[in-house]
Amino acid sequence: MTKAKEKLSFETALAELELIIERMEDDDTTLENSISYYKRGAELLQFCQKELGDAQREVSVVEAGMLKKFEGLDDS
Repeated sequence: MTKAKEKLSFETALAELELIIERMEDDDTTLENSISYYKRGAELLQFCQKELGDAQREVSVVEAGMLKKFEGLDDS
């Protein structure tokens, strides 16, 4: 199964991004490899940004629900 088809976790994507950065900083990296790393890094960055956005929305929903419950407790 290719990486694109695997279920990728935020932590795995972040670790791969860190590895890509290390490889790109290597003086022996060819231009062709750097371009390949850059493309994969851009995909991973987009994935991580989406995951963080989803998590932020989920936390907002949970907080909104909790705030409503607390407000309701004041009325009793």
